[in-house]
Amino acid sequence: MEAMKNIASVACSTESSSVGKTHHTFSKKERICGKKDISNLLSSGKYIISPALRCCCLPDNGLPYSRIMISVPKKSFKRAVKRNLLKRRIREAYRLGKGVLPDGMGADLLIIYTPKEVLSSAEISSSMGTILSGVSKRLEAIR
Repeated sequence: MEAMKNIASVACSTESSSVGKTHHTFSKKERICGKKDISNLLSSGKYIISPALRCCCLPDNGLPYSRIMISVPKKSFKRAVKRNLLKRRIREAYRLGKGVLPDGMGADLLIIYTPKEVLSSAEISSSMGTILSGVSKRLEAIR
């Protein structure tokens, strides 16, 4: 019983200390889905290139948050296990790095994995940081 009280008090103290901090979440609304949105992104988006990733960016999507779509080519990685691993790593890098993007303005992003080999999470995170800083600069230029 004493252990349960300690756990509850620790949980309450962590909740109160997290007020005002950035939440690193990735919700369903942050994903691009729908033919109209995807075709609009591909037709009028501009590309940003980093060592491991290529990004098609459409600034100012009219929403207060950014949306993302991830592509790992089947031509480079035949096995779905590797493609899914890379998608998870890219999503995680985006989730942790999206705090760089300005609040209140959103962009639509298509992230394409370009290398022919599986890169580590650290390498993908650094490439994602490069892309997100480029997107941030474009969004600030629009303001």
